[in-house]
Amino acid sequence: MSIKQLLQEADAIQVGITANDWRDAIALAARPLVKGGYLQPSYPEAVIANTLTHGAYYVFDEGIAIPHARPESGVLKDCFSLLVLTQPISFQGSEKADIVILFGARDSNAHIEEGIRAIVTLLDDEHTLVRLRQASSAAEVIEIL
Repeated sequence: MSIKQLLQEADAIQVGITANDWRDAIALAARPLVKGGYLQPSYPEAVIANTLTHGAYYVFDEGIAIPHARPESGVLKDCFSLLVLTQPISFQGSEKADIVILFGARDSNAHIEEGIRAIVTLLDDEHTLVRLRQASSAAEVIEIL
């Protein structure tokens, strides 16, 4: 299943969102996935703990954050959530990001290979990033993807 299909299935696209800080952004991104039964409520807490321990290694220069935790931290089903923030925020001292893609994978191989590859391929196009940042609805994001 593609990232687009996973986002649609989970109803996990949020645009025009204001986050108070990076912890709030992670909680907001995880909310539809927890609600939909894709992640246990402990998963966003594990992502925050992971960030505090290892830093925000998942923030890229393009203003994209891809926070995640290990499969055993509460992943029930493979999933993605896309959050487009109104204002970029720093994740634990990182560069600022305004596109947050939280994902969970049930095993480490899928976690690294499929998840990261799908995201990087999708967002490797500057034009796509500009359009995502300008999107005003989940339907518009689906059209872009």
